Amino acid sequence: MENTLRISGLSNDSIVDGPGLRFVIFTQGCDMHCEGCHNPSTWDKNGGYLITFEEVLSKIAANPLLDGVTLSGGEPFLQARSLAELVRMFPKNLNIICYTGFTYEYLIENANKENGYKELLSVTDTLIDGEFIESEKDYNLDFKGSRNQRSIDVKASMENKKIILL
Repeated sequence: MENTLRISGLSNDSIVDGPGLRFVIFTQGCDMHCEGCHNPSTWDKNGGYLITFEEVLSKIAANPLLDGVTLSGGEPFLQARSLAELVRMFPKNLNIICYTGFTYEYLIENANKENGYKELLSVTDTLIDGEFIESEKDYNLDFKGSRNQRSIDVKASMENKKIILL
């Protein structure tokens, strides 16, 4: 269905999924199945529920205190084209963070018109990349679950054609 996403849920006012007050979209579907994943209920690609862009935009508009939107999962890049289209409709003052189990390098190398990876990257401010690795778990990391994950300034990285960490 056009202009819809398959999600597992939404959070209207998170302070743990990025800096400031954030709206979080938990996408549905993930093939990585990381050991110790804190959202295993999001793995099933047929689980969750469909939500329209209009419903998401209405919920975001209802909270004028938001600093940004976080795309989490599941795996957001399984719905990259739809998410990119939706993000382009957000108010421009909102910072966009996207979590992915893929690496930035993988997304760039495998980007094509069909999967929309580059489209979603182009509307993302910060990418938290890399699979969650249980043995690398660290509760002292800001907005990451394991030490292998990186906080990447996407716009600067795309501009400079090399990874720029935050």
